[in-house]
Amino acid sequence: MLEVKNVKKDFKRRVKSWKWMKNLFAPKYEKFHALKWISFKIEQWEKVAFIWPNGAGKSTTIKAILWILHYDSGTIKIFGKDPMSQREEIAKQTASVFGQRSQLLYHLPLIDSFNFFRIMYDIPKDKFEERLNHFSEKFGLKEFLDQPVRKLSLGQRMKWEIVASLLHEPKAIFLDEPTVWLDIIAKKVLYEILNEINKKENVTIFLTSHDLNDIENLCDRAIIINRWDILYDGQLDDLMTTHANKKFIKYKAKDTLQREEIVIENNSKIVQKTLKYLFENKDVEDVKVENVPLEDVIEEFYK
Repeated sequence: MLEVKNVKKDFKRRVKSWKWMKNLFAPKYEKFHALKWISFKIEQWEKVAFIWPNGAGKSTTIKAILWILHYDSGTIKIFGKDPMSQREEIAKQTASVFGQRSQLLYHLPLIDSFNFFRIMYDIPKDKFEERLNHFSEKFGLKEFLDQPVRKLSLGQRMKWEIVASLLHEPKAIFLDEPTVWLDIIAKKVLYEILNEINKKENVTIFLTSHDLNDIENLCDRAIIINRWDILYDGQLDDLMTTHANKKFIKYKAKDTLQREEIVIENNSKIVQKTLKYLFENKDVEDVKVENVPLEDVIEEFYK
């Protein structure tokens, strides 16, 4: 579905001088790497979390893939097509949601934005109405269709951004901080919708997010990158199993109010032995085995 090979993108930034006249009339610039020889491959129907530190190029990568931003060298193929020369064809098969950027028509009613997308993507009217009704009901937003976008709250606007991105039945959706303005209930609905279309419509999900709940609820695979080097590329479950070096066993014994916690090595035999000991000696009423939080596992890669 997606192949990124040796992609490079440089930007220029101004170098400040202690001489203000020089800054004003003869400013100097230096190049810095936003992307440097980055390569990875994603198959159709995968749900992938793309994890980088802040300001390290996550959004730049998505924009380069979708040809929103010109990259300097390397190759990108989406569904076998080159975004540089076949952007229009790729746009019909993909969608993007940027938490900090709107695609809705700010001063017009929402329905006008959606009718604009219907015409632009040539969506059959019955299919358009079916999907619009389905997603707007999921988010509980149907009553807002006639309101101007400018009158919506940030959370409401973000929900409609997501709905707009799904109307044309994309085969891949690129999400950059999609839950930044969403409340807990809306996030849960979003997870449900995206997992539903992934399963029923074979939609590839490519996610960048600082919210680890997004990653855990939406993705099966993680790509962790630091300074353009891939530090990990594999299944999210394997990441937890391989790189989380301990487990927490939390249990509650009968006739007690509080749970007790035992920290053990991440080893299946040790887990089994510990559970056996608890059930034989502690009159256990309830027990739960937990991994190290994903945030702690990812943090280890950047130390």
